[in-house]
Amino acid sequence: MTSSASGVTAVLVHGAWADGSSWSKVIVPLRNAGLDVVCAPIPLTSLTDDSNVVASIVERTHSPVVLVGHAYAGAVIGSVKSDNVKALVFIAALAPDAGETVADVFYRDDRHADAPELTPDARGFIWMPDVGFDKAFAQNATAAEKVVSAAVQRPISVECIKQAVTEPAWKSTKSWYLLAEEDRMINPQTQRWMAERMKASVRAHNVDHTPSLTAPETVIDIIVEAAKAVSAA
Repeated sequence: MTSSASGVTAVLVHGAWADGSSWSKVIVPLRNAGLDVVCAPIPLTSLTDDSNVVASIVERTHSPVVLVGHAYAGAVIGSVKSDNVKALVFIAALAPDAGETVADVFYRDDRHADAPELTPDARGFIWMPDVGFDKAFAQNATAAEKVVSAAVQRPISVECIKQAVTEPAWKSTKSWYLLAEEDRMINPQTQRWMAERMKASVRAHNVDHTPSLTAPETVIDIIVEAAKAVSAA
């Protein structure tokens, strides 16, 4: 990779049941490509809380920003409004429009047969069962990677998925979308519908729901592509 993406910061936002370690395979390659990299530690307590954390990171970043969101975090990066954000990259991500919730788009199309049952606990948090990590969250991961993913998982509050979004940033910001054709969590048909509605630059790959873990080169390539476009602008 060249360093023509230099001078750009990639802010990586994890989705539900994950943390910043879900980006561990892409951080160094992105740095080697010339980008600065920050992983946003969102609390997964509400869409407002999560987007405020990302906004605070963007505010302290002095270079142009490419915001990258995985899965649920697509709604988060779409809720961040900043002139410093020059591109959005959605990794198998949810992108609700104004007035829609994460749940609206997540449940739009049929579920995969191996998709886990997801129900909130008594405190209103949704945990991923171990079988979900094995068969749907990252079915192409190694056995060890699945064990680690389950051990470090962070639950998502129902408040995150039932809050309607306002006018999303993708309506005014150039966007890229990595469509995961082997995704068992978010129907690939739903992904294509959202990406086309966004008028995003779509890059479809035969990858599972968490390609940052199982096919990191596809994630690196699309982020670098977006960063190069920002750097050249």
